[in-house]
Amino acid sequence: MSEVKRLDISPVGRVEGDLDIRVDIKNGVVVDAWTTAELFRGFEVILKDKDPQAGLIVTPRACGICGASHLTCAAWALDTAWQTKVPRNAILARNLGQIAESLQSFVRHHYGLFQIDFTNIKYKNSPFYEEAVARWAIYRGRNYERGIAISGRPVEIYALFGGQWPHSSYMVPGGVMCAPTLTDVTRARAILEYFRTEWLEPIWLGCSLERYSQIRSYDDFQAWLDESPKHANSDLGLYWRMGMDIGLNTYGRGPDKFMSWGYLPHEDHYQNPTIEGRAAAMRMQSGIYDFSTNTHSEMDQAAVRENTSRAWYQEGDDDVHPYDRDTTPAPKNTINHDEKYSWSTAVLHNDFGRLETGALARNLVAAKKGQDWQVQDPLILDMMKNMKGSNLLLRHFARMHDLTKLYNQAQYCLREFRLNDEWYIKPKEQDGRGFGATEAARGALAHWIEVKKGKIHNYQIIAPTTWNIGPRDGRGHRGPLEEALIGAPIANSLDPVEVGHVARSFDSCMVCTVHAHDADSGSELARFQIP
Repeated sequence: MSEVKRLDISPVGRVEGDLDIRVDIKNGVVVDAWTTAELFRGFEVILKDKDPQAGLIVTPRACGICGASHLTCAAWALDTAWQTKVPRNAILARNLGQIAESLQSFVRHHYGLFQIDFTNIKYKNSPFYEEAVARWAIYRGRNYERGIAISGRPVEIYALFGGQWPHSSYMVPGGVMCAPTLTDVTRARAILEYFRTEWLEPIWLGCSLERYSQIRSYDDFQAWLDESPKHANSDLGLYWRMGMDIGLNTYGRGPDKFMSWGYLPHEDHYQNPTIEGRAAAMRMQSGIYDFSTNTHSEMDQAAVRENTSRAWYQEGDDDVHPYDRDTTPAPKNTINHDEKYSWSTAVLHNDFGRLETGALARNLVAAKKGQDWQVQDPLILDMMKNMKGSNLLLRHFARMHDLTKLYNQAQYCLREFRLNDEWYIKPKEQDGRGFGATEAARGALAHWIEVKKGKIHNYQIIAPTTWNIGPRDGRGHRGPLEEALIGAPIANSLDPVEVGHVARSFDSCMVCTVHAHDADSGSELARFQIP
């Protein structure tokens, strides 16, 4: 009988608190997996009975790198609850702030967390290995250094409008607390141009953004790679060619059902925000894509459910909508993988079940036909069909592909400002329910608020990491990351870099200590760090 090895990896990520992963390995392949969020966030408890605008200050602190996304959700949640009017300038300014934050996050994650795995000694026999080390080795790789440095430039644009980054609160119900000058807009455009000419085109793409934007299918992408040595030897070209060579296209498949809230409200279609009218007003489309049936469906917040049967809460085992949750943490959080083992809830759709979110999901949803003013992009869906399903190589590629589209959207925002028009319209406070959602760099983020007697009666946040790394639900179904780990080939259980690949393809930060245990005796086999 083949021996089963169990690896407990702690911590994996620090974006939504410490993420731990347990995997069982048999015959060199992951056969089961569990994800554990070990830190209690508690923002829902903190905000109860506070002033409704407290969410604008508190929730951007939920994440050190996605504060603009939380602020976006908090502002739109109050806009819908208070039935405000939001000027077009304010919508553009909110969009620009979130875009700037996402641009830095994509680049920082790529060079600082994901790409350095390509320098692992496991890949020393790859013909691309020496060049990968020269470019991407941590601290000393020439493009590692350039990537980390350039990642900080986009948030300078955020600071021009928001006053600071992170943790600005310039988005408020009714608009924004800024009135940028022509000088501010000109400086922002100069920063964007620097980002493009110093990194995006010469380092990442090896071509103009306009040429890359012509790629609409997998065949187009393959032709682009072969078209010029500059394309093949760009960081994108090397990423893809080495990723295929080392087999990153062969594992990391999740549940094959994907969702996106959509984001970047159109400045002329969401000035009177409502919960019901939100999805149709997004420039980047909202929806669900089911790969097994090749169908697109609408995404409705009313269908969201949270299940706490395997999480450390005292709320029963039912699937509950966020408006109906009363966040009640359990006094003890002992890990029991057969019962409760995470602070994350299991998030699911009432009809579709567990859904993956993130850049891959955004791009798959973007393939559907929408309004003429909405972004429609068939590339990632065509690539996934040709590759017979999702994998970790494509998941990360989709994130960096998103970067090129958001760059264009940032330029659009700066062109569309009408500096002498309104930026803020004072709202009338009232009781009610509100909903604000967006796409953070890591995926679908939403805030639900209920205001009663002028105070927050209930505030709920479902972050992208909650969708992706949640534990098993009440029916025993794995979360997306747990599912994506199944089938991962582990070449060396003392250095399971493959687990890291899968986790980081979901944009999980990872600087971790790994403990290996025998599955039968539970005794520790080894202790080491993944560098």
